[in-house]
Amino acid sequence: MAGQHTKEFTDANFESEVLNASEPVLVDFWAEWCMPCKALAPTIDELAAEYDGKAKVGKLDTDKNQSLAAKFGISAIPTVILFKDGEIKEKFVGLRGKKDFMASIDALLE
Repeated sequence: MAGQHTKEFTDANFESEVLNASEPVLVDFWAEWCMPCKALAPTIDELAAEYDGKAKVGKLDTDKNQSLAAKFGISAIPTVILFKDGEIKEKFVGLRGKKDFMASIDALLE
C-alpha cells in the first residue's frame, strides 16, 4: 500500500528508525479498516518521496503495533506525529492537508 520511499514502522524498529533518528520523522498512525487513513495515504507517499534524504516519512499500523499506539495516546486515526531527536514536535489528528505537514517538517529542517 505504501510508496517506495514510505517507511514501515513497527514495534521492532520504532526506537532505531524514529526515536534515534538524526533527521525529522513523520509517522502516520493508521489502520487498514480506516477510510480517512486510506484517503491520507497518497499524501504520506508524496511527502516520503519529496523529503527523501532530508526526513523520514512512514506509517505505523495501529492494529499490528498496539503498544506503540497506546504509548503515544492514539485515540483517533489517522493521527500523524512529527518527531525530532526522539521527541514529539507536533501531533496532527484527523485528515490534514499536505501543506500543514510540509510547513512543520520544513520548520524542523531550518
